[in-house]
Amino acid sequence: MSLLEQVKEAGIIGAGGAGFPTHAKLASEAEYILLNGAECEPLLRVDQQLMAMFPDEIIKGFEAAGRQVNAKKAIIGIKGKHKEVIAILEDRIKALQLGGYVEIGVLPDIYPAGDEQVLVYELTGRVVPEVGIPIQVGCVVINSETALNIYYASEGKAVTEKYVTLAGDIPQRMTVKVEVGTPIIDVLKLSGIENFDEYAVIAGGPMMGPVMNDIGGYITKKDKGFVILKKGHPLIRRKSASKEQTKRINRATCEQCRMCTDMCPRFLLGHATQPHKVMRALGYKSDNLEEQMIAQLCCQCNLCELFACPIGLYPKSANNYYRDLQAEQGMRYKRTKEVFEPRSARADRLVPSKRLIARIGLHDFDKPAPMTDITLQPEVVHIATRQHVGAPAVPVVTVGEHVQAGQKIGKIPEESLGAAIHASISGTVTECGNDYIAIRRD
Repeated sequence: MSLLEQVKEAGIIGAGGAGFPTHAKLASEAEYILLNGAECEPLLRVDQQLMAMFPDEIIKGFEAAGRQVNAKKAIIGIKGKHKEVIAILEDRIKALQLGGYVEIGVLPDIYPAGDEQVLVYELTGRVVPEVGIPIQVGCVVINSETALNIYYASEGKAVTEKYVTLAGDIPQRMTVKVEVGTPIIDVLKLSGIENFDEYAVIAGGPMMGPVMNDIGGYITKKDKGFVILKKGHPLIRRKSASKEQTKRINRATCEQCRMCTDMCPRFLLGHATQPHKVMRALGYKSDNLEEQMIAQLCCQCNLCELFACPIGLYPKSANNYYRDLQAEQGMRYKRTKEVFEPRSARADRLVPSKRLIARIGLHDFDKPAPMTDITLQPEVVHIATRQHVGAPAVPVVTVGEHVQAGQKIGKIPEESLGAAIHASISGTVTECGNDYIAIRRD
């Protein structure tokens, strides 16, 4: 079985949060393969720890992926502040005799260094076109944990576990490995909090992650972490604003200072995105959707709302308002050129992570979340059929059937983009629907 087939069979997806099926990425040919170890979202700690704990496996998986896409160079992108991890990786690259192929690319400690397009520019000097993807400039990007899963796939192991960070205003910060399908509430309680009535939970990082309306879900292959804060924290209040609230506030208050545009990472890479113009259109109640197509260039990093705007408005929400209307009409942005150059002011407008963390009120919680060996063994796991980009997996098991951990329980639909899913525990299938396959542990 080829590596591509092994990756597809193992159900590997982007572990950094996007969930794009990895076999589809590795079916391309590229000049560079890049490892996204930036982990730029504040408080999350998974990738930096995995690279220190499993350097050989990650390097080997990364190298194998690079050979698969015929890349001439494999670059590990990691922030320079992680000196100990860099030293470990450099030592293991040398020991594995991969120094002529795999190298370290040191990233600045900025947000959003882990945005795919920012990462590509920082490591290669190339700018991905508007509404484009890295392969258009000869690059394939995978996450650190994804590289680890590629190594495991080469050993015949499917993705059945996930590493997540618990951070925020909690007694016990940690990073832990859990079985896919574990109840989220069981994981959250590892934080030392039993009653969440006074707390809100952000799924993912504090910048891009949404506040969860329901913490009764289940762990998926793309979960990265949970940030737990008191409901009265300013970040929770801002993130909890409704669409109507943000639209009303934007219309009433925007002073057109254009800081949202001047600090936008994609604008600084030379793209045409200009959220201050979208805010202006919203203020004048413009219904000309054609003029607001630049709203589709927003990368959702939330820097405009949580850092750039001096009066705390919601430019990203304005972009999303027009994007939703355009999506209803089937309208898609068409770029007018293929080659982009970063703007001359970019170097002076990069946002240091420490300043960002202070601005969003997380300075007191920016602490280690060490890897633990705590073992959760839920009686029942619920494995989602849709936990990736593309079509949901089609069940290949039935209620009452006994399955083994690692066994395929859902396949990719014919002629579709998707990912297989596997049993994370050995047990009996108790539910088998369109949304979940439930397994009761032996």
